[in-house]
Amino acid sequence: MKKNFTWTILSCLVVIALSVFLYINKMTTKVALNNEQLKDLGLYLIEPARNLGSYRLTDTNQNEFQIKDFEGKWNVLFFGFTFCPDICPITLSMLSSLEKEMSEEEVDKIRIFMVTVDPERDTPQHLKKYLENFSKNFTGLTGGLDQIYNFATRVNAPFNPVSNSPDPYYTVDHTGSLVLVDPSGHYAGFFRAPHDQEKIKKALSELLLRGS
Repeated sequence: MKKNFTWTILSCLVVIALSVFLYINKMTTKVALNNEQLKDLGLYLIEPARNLGSYRLTDTNQNEFQIKDFEGKWNVLFFGFTFCPDICPITLSMLSSLEKEMSEEEVDKIRIFMVTVDPERDTPQHLKKYLENFSKNFTGLTGGLDQIYNFATRVNAPFNPVSNSPDPYYTVDHTGSLVLVDPSGHYAGFFRAPHDQEKIKKALSELLLRGS
């Protein structure tokens, strides 16, 4: 009788332990998000990802930058300009805060770029100094206005180009969207403005789990 009682107690303990394990596993296992759920986070994926063609730009270290240089990591691109009075510093500040909240492993797998839509004023040196106010990890891209315009059009980041303006304080109309380029160097989607930092963080974490 005592032996049967002992086995009953042990069986109950095993069942309880198994139930607790399954519950903890369910709560801690990250469930993959589908594309509709990513849309709720503001991320619109393009499938299949689009080939970007060939462009020649210049980064803030004055090195030539080509599309193939996006390869190997996820890339977040913002099209703006350093003389922008509002949306650009607000967006870059948000991206800076986002970077600080990410783990070192995540930061190592993501690069953040600002592509200028005002290359006449945004030289590599000026662009670099401007971005250092937000993060030493941010990279700026500039180049010929025609190259930038064609690139921006390819990734659905339109802007109204300005050239030889007599007004030294001119502004450039541009989109507030964040462009996403995947580790294969293809246009993979975009985050539609207005941006929510927590939602972007969650969406990027999902992409990192998916890999390339």
